[in-house]
Amino acid sequence: MTSRNVSRFWEWGKKIICVGRNYADHAKELNNAVPTEPVLFLKTPSAYLTEGSPILIPKYSNSVHHEIELGVVIGKGGTAIPQSSAMQHVAGYALCLDMTARDVQNDCKSKGLPWTLAKAFNTSCPVSEFIPKERIPDPGNVTIWLKVNDQMRQNGCTSQMIFSIPFLISYISEIITLEEWDLILTGTPKGVSAVQVHDELHAGIDDVVSMTFTVGRL
Repeated sequence: MTSRNVSRFWEWGKKIICVGRNYADHAKELNNAVPTEPVLFLKTPSAYLTEGSPILIPKYSNSVHHEIELGVVIGKGGTAIPQSSAMQHVAGYALCLDMTARDVQNDCKSKGLPWTLAKAFNTSCPVSEFIPKERIPDPGNVTIWLKVNDQMRQNGCTSQMIFSIPFLISYISEIITLEEWDLILTGTPKGVSAVQVHDELHAGIDDVVSMTFTVGRL
């Protein structure tokens, strides 16, 4: 590992690798087939957002949805990492939001186009403070939740994921070399819905971390 401070992974990470439809109930709520292998897409580092700055709805969208996710921060890079040693490459975690311009995504899907406009816009990846690995001894059994204006919208457990974190690390690294401070977003449970300007999003992992963001518009 380098001397760079892992607690500011969003400053050093080169890429954000996202896993779509990793919770069966979420796939179903959007009328998507439950995948038999991971669905991957990317966000750029400019998507990162930390507390204190607003999530900005892009000008070209009228329906941006929240998707709460457990993020995995890579501490040791590698290619073709075996599942058996995958967790040795994890530095820690973060609670994350995969903000999605759903109207744009639906349009892209209907035309067979990539999802970049819907997923990778600036401020589309709000993140919590870094969570040291030892604070989440079993990332496969963690409850993540999100409230909008104090109303619970999402509440799910990572035990519901179709593909486990070790599997995802191994699968992704066969295709894309993982590097220190890269972030993997592991998918969202059901309950996604649109946010509005001035909404307050409050999310957490009980007894581990919480974060709050407001919504604005470009």
